[in-house]
Amino acid sequence: MFGDRRLTTVWTMACIGSGRLCARVEKLCQLGHNLQARRKASFVKFKELNLHQNARILPESCQAGRRAPGYSRHCRAISSMRTQQPGSQPQPQSVDPYVLLYDDLKHIYEDIREELQKNTKIPELQSIATYYFGGQGKALRPMVAILMARAINYHLYKENSLLAPQRQVAMISEMIHSASLIHDDVIDQSDIRRGKPSVNALWNHKKVAMAGDFILAVASMMIARLRNNDVTLTLSQVVTDLVQGEFMQLGSKETENERFAHYLTKTYRKTASLIANSVKATAMLAGADDALAEVVFQYGRNVGLAFQLVDDLLDFVSSSDAMGKPTAADLKLGLATAPVLFACEKYPELNPMIMRRFQEPGDVERAFELVHKSQGLEQTRFLARNHCIEAVRHASSLVESPYQKGLTVITDLVLNRMK
Repeated sequence: MFGDRRLTTVWTMACIGSGRLCARVEKLCQLGHNLQARRKASFVKFKELNLHQNARILPESCQAGRRAPGYSRHCRAISSMRTQQPGSQPQPQSVDPYVLLYDDLKHIYEDIREELQKNTKIPELQSIATYYFGGQGKALRPMVAILMARAINYHLYKENSLLAPQRQVAMISEMIHSASLIHDDVIDQSDIRRGKPSVNALWNHKKVAMAGDFILAVASMMIARLRNNDVTLTLSQVVTDLVQGEFMQLGSKETENERFAHYLTKTYRKTASLIANSVKATAMLAGADDALAEVVFQYGRNVGLAFQLVDDLLDFVSSSDAMGKPTAADLKLGLATAPVLFACEKYPELNPMIMRRFQEPGDVERAFELVHKSQGLEQTRFLARNHCIEAVRHASSLVESPYQKGLTVITDLVLNRMK
């Protein structure tokens, strides 16, 4: 068991450069009122520009390369310390993000479908491309993006409005996510998605793959219309990360430490990058400086990592009906997620199964059993909770508002979701 000094060191490493980040936040706070007048003028000018361009102002209603060395090892160590909990998850305020953002979100799938339909006259392409925008999704990504946009606007200018370009970013984030789901369905030959037949089960897989490309192309056009080079680079990074994450998922590493680091990097690129860079883009559109944009990015990164950790955990404990997709799907695809990697500590016999991607008869059933016999599920939830605590810490840097409180509530929804 680690001593107090060792625990402090491990926790500091696992927080991924939090000292540098805190220093930036402190510097941001010191700017205070000296920048407020200039920011206010900048924001008003930006709103006038958007109004001039017929943009609608809606009414009120660590990146992988930034981790400290040995991060994955320390995550494993922290999650193994069962007697030293990090404290309970902060209690959510009496704010329901879905109610708070009802007007912002109620037409978002309709608007996405309209964007896709107006960019092609091919009926079948329209049908495939809009299939996952029927409103059955959780809309987590656009919700977090809009919640952050409103929180940032209030933080900087005490404004309770949402810029049209910020809402566009929310739409773009959901489009990129759904395009990745379509490509996943083709790669994994899935039959069910969100409780209904997958696109891959209904249409030719070649057409489905091209429909995924089409969604990304339309999203790219929408990014170009934002006319902001920094935001374009930020959102383009998401697609780059998605492709790299998918490639990483197709491979595995031999040693345990390499394997866990590989998993965490893959998780960031496939899931967390989209949330982190989307919220960062909304902050950049509001005129946030680099320090504040970094705080926002780290909030999104931690929420994204926690979301995927919980998703990997639910694959072992939820029913197919609750999840809307088959359970133990990752094992059947040959993927070793956090619960399996943690279970390896107690049951080394999992290591050869991982290397052969659970392809021998009985591998999936045996691995599933060993995960439940180990502390793998508890350790995965523990790590997800740590990321939620980090996300709350970054959200607390913002001026208090219903939207800032909503960012805290999001972490509770992510940690305690059932599907």
